[in-house]
Amino acid sequence: MSQAATSRGERPFAIRLGQHKVLPEDARRYNRSLVLSTLFHEAPMSRADLARATGLTRVTISALVADLLVEQLVREMGVSDDVRPGKPATLIDIDDDHLCLVAIDLSGNEHFRAARLNLHGVVVEHCAVPIPQDLGDALGVIVDLAADMVARAPARVLGVGVGAPGIVNHDGVVLKASNLGWESVDLAGELRHATGVPAIVTNDANAAVLGEFTFADAAEDVLLIRVGRGVGSGLLVSGRVLDGAHLAGGELGHVTVGTDGGPLCGCGKLGCLEAWLSEPALTARLSTGHQDALRVAGERLGIALAPVVGVLDISEVLLSGPSELLDGELREAATETLESRILTRFHGVTVRMAGEGDDIVLRGAAVQVLSSQLGVF
Repeated sequence: MSQAATSRGERPFAIRLGQHKVLPEDARRYNRSLVLSTLFHEAPMSRADLARATGLTRVTISALVADLLVEQLVREMGVSDDVRPGKPATLIDIDDDHLCLVAIDLSGNEHFRAARLNLHGVVVEHCAVPIPQDLGDALGVIVDLAADMVARAPARVLGVGVGAPGIVNHDGVVLKASNLGWESVDLAGELRHATGVPAIVTNDANAAVLGEFTFADAAEDVLLIRVGRGVGSGLLVSGRVLDGAHLAGGELGHVTVGTDGGPLCGCGKLGCLEAWLSEPALTARLSTGHQDALRVAGERLGIALAPVVGVLDISEVLLSGPSELLDGELREAATETLESRILTRFHGVTVRMAGEGDDIVLRGAAVQVLSSQLGVF
């Protein structure tokens, strides 16, 4: 099987022999996921190419492709240009004509952003609405935004993916999002009811790190710091998102950095990383004459990063957010502070800006829909 299809961590629907009886439908579901994942990363491909890449027989591939054509999940793209003996091979690709995705990013400082994407994760339409001053109206604004995007889509929407701040459970319930004033908000349920399509809600930083891993070749052991209205982090270990025992893995924003107090955080504590590093906090400090605000925030970030990098042997730290704030003095101070607090001989780590830019959460949220609905990995 190809590297692109094997480097994404443990596959969904993996069959563990010896633990339970393997049913034919389990194998078929896994094979279907395998074909769609291979096409997602490497298409267009012929049926013979698919058989070679997946290790499945040509008979199995032909049957799966026939079903996927009926479902309008794949399409025939014409014949291959390869000069080979015999009849020219017909190329297969993911079908972007009949299906699309909607993604929403709730991590911004001033706007909620939405996008329509094709099944390859390419953004084809953007939309944004201001975050309401009264956060009690936020849920309604988000639901209306999603419903409008789904209604205007020119093709059937496979699902809505959302990157939301805070702690989100596997059912799409936002258990806690301080910056939105939310506790136990069933965002996925509200979106499903309003749009009539599946809704997958995940933490925004987890979505971002998945977007970097899928589309920008981030390392398999990587920590992404997402800076916006708040500060979150997404952590991949061996290519898998680390949720943690209480679904709060990566909640680095509300770790207190230092013992010298610090600014008041929205969560009620003093000196949280978010109180130093969030976009509103940085902008406010710079506007009131604190010329060292970027350097100090970078130092606090380095303090927070050091134990995580040291314990987990992370090879990359990615910064995602406004580059005019993060890329420069702040990033340099974070790197210097981090390196002064770890054994650099054994923990070689790079601190850099994320490669996916402003669309990172949107594209990562789309990956979640593809994974949940099609088994793409």
